[in-house]
Amino acid sequence: MIAPVQRGDRIGRFRVEELLARGGMACIYSGTDVTTGARVAIKIPHPEAECDAQFFDRFHREIDIGKKLDHPGVVKVLAEDESSRVCMIMEWAEGRRLREILDEQKKLPAERAVAIAVRICDALDYIHKHGVVHRDLKPDNIIVDSEDRIKLIDFGIAREAAARRLTFGKFSKTIGTPDYMAPEQVKGKRGDARTDVYSLGVILYEMLTGQVPFTGPNLLAAMNKRVVANPQPPRELAPEISSQLAEIVLRALERDPVNRYASAAEFVRDLEHQDQVIVTGRDERQALRRPRVPSAMRSWAYIGYALIPFIIFALMLHVAHQH
Repeated sequence: MIAPVQRGDRIGRFRVEELLARGGMACIYSGTDVTTGARVAIKIPHPEAECDAQFFDRFHREIDIGKKLDHPGVVKVLAEDESSRVCMIMEWAEGRRLREILDEQKKLPAERAVAIAVRICDALDYIHKHGVVHRDLKPDNIIVDSEDRIKLIDFGIAREAAARRLTFGKFSKTIGTPDYMAPEQVKGKRGDARTDVYSLGVILYEMLTGQVPFTGPNLLAAMNKRVVANPQPPRELAPEISSQLAEIVLRALERDPVNRYASAAEFVRDLEHQDQVIVTGRDERQALRRPRVPSAMRSWAYIGYALIPFIIFALMLHVAHQH
């Protein structure tokens, strides 16, 4: 087994510096290119992860995708020297994760939220036109600098248009983060550009209101809600936002991908020209369609939600046995 990385270790021409983040399967360090002095970020799998073939397949796919993308809103993966250690060398991205900003400020002024969303749309439009769908878009995977410019990071479960389909049996590692997953991902489908549009809709909703659209007694219950229910209209939580902006958010959050923005380019066009957005009353219709659960039935609903993890686990076992 490969020894753990320590500060000062060399990987090709790069020297490892400070540990920045520790994930379940990999750590991210700051580093230095000793030939140029440039700062970089280095993603290195944990030693025990070397036995996980699926993880390494995803890791190498992330490297390949990162190398072919070149956009100011997407973190660039750099070519590394030959090294016996598997790693990913990335450009250094100044700023903080959007998750940190939201944890600190709860919600953002509408003007700032829209400006950030526009920049995310621009980056998504670029990757989609290059055949890549992120599939795990969330505040943790967006770096925001001091001027609110953004960079998308972590393409670990991204897919290319020609990639094989991922099955429900790979649920836990391949289809996204529950709060930001699109309904089709919950159903086990691999999704397309509209899947990223939905995730950005969730992020914009959270930036404007201070909360995600769907919650529940557990994560799987919240996932189930987005398949069968509509979100609370954002203006009920943030009355200061315009009807046009609420219309845009709710269109991005449509359960059926056919009713969503077909592309990030469509999404950004409405964000940049809100005065031209036709208000359809979508928020009022969705509010009326939201089920009002009688208090006597609420406990039964919670019992049903509690059973969801066991049902999902049973389905995963069934699918695994079929392959």
